[in-house]
Amino acid sequence: MCGSLSGTCSTLLFQPLDLVKTRLQTLHSNMQPGSARVGMVTVFLSVVRTEKLIGLWKGVSPVSWPLFMISNINRNTSIVLNLWVEYMTLTVCLLCFLLQSFVRTIPGVGIYFSTYYSLKQHYFLEQGPGAMESVLLGAGARTVAGVCMLPVTVLKARFESGRYNYVSVAGALRSVCQTEGPRALFSGLTATLLRDAPFSGLYVMFYSQGKKTLPQEISTSPYAALANFSCGILAGVLASLVTQPADVVKTHVQVSPHLYRRTADAVRYIYNEHGFQGFFRGGVPRSLRRTMIAAMAWTVYEQLMARMGLKS
Repeated sequence: MCGSLSGTCSTLLFQPLDLVKTRLQTLHSNMQPGSARVGMVTVFLSVVRTEKLIGLWKGVSPVSWPLFMISNINRNTSIVLNLWVEYMTLTVCLLCFLLQSFVRTIPGVGIYFSTYYSLKQHYFLEQGPGAMESVLLGAGARTVAGVCMLPVTVLKARFESGRYNYVSVAGALRSVCQTEGPRALFSGLTATLLRDAPFSGLYVMFYSQGKKTLPQEISTSPYAALANFSCGILAGVLASLVTQPADVVKTHVQVSPHLYRRTADAVRYIYNEHGFQGFFRGGVPRSLRRTMIAAMAWTVYEQLMARMGLKS
């Protein structure tokens, strides 16, 4: 429950960065040489112009998306009425975002932290894990959570890409199963694990080792949460940079599974079309999002565990 609550808060706050990252990674490759480079700010402004501000949360709650379209039903009505409709629509959508974020985040983050806690209590009850042991703990917990939540990840990536006309989670699930088969829900499994397991392992190692370097008076002071958050930010930046190429490959495989039979095909395509730098597309928004989410999630998790008298 501690992990689920922390994950829900961070997911709602930083979802726009995830959407911008996905759009950057899945830009069409047929751009003419010499064309203007598309960056994070360009994509951000494009989404706001074409899909309004609430479009930045696309993928958090796909089933509520039709509600947003109400605001564009009649452009000839009065400005006051349009503003009122958009205000009410925004309120309803945000409530749906919150509800469905709990539904989506609680299982994923809950599985991760419960697996991590169980493994740590089973193998390192008396003595804390070392650097390499922390890598294995984090990677093992993320592997379990990643496999369990992969179908949700696939649907989320497709919603965020803007290439599919899904209007609800049930509709998206039905469409994928009918046109591509249930196996498509696990597309990008290899790339996902190559991204998530190393990220989590490296993050836990950097985070735990960073906390060990803190003076004892800081760890027990009222500023302990801020110190932990700072360690989390540093760990997140380092882990994000190492795993960025795997994230780009994963997104390509999940958004366009018909183009790639194997993960190696996606790697070859990205390199041929964009060169080595193609593997770092969307690196800035992803690093910002993953770093802030992980730092916040772990800080809130440890604070809640401490309040409940549990050893994190």
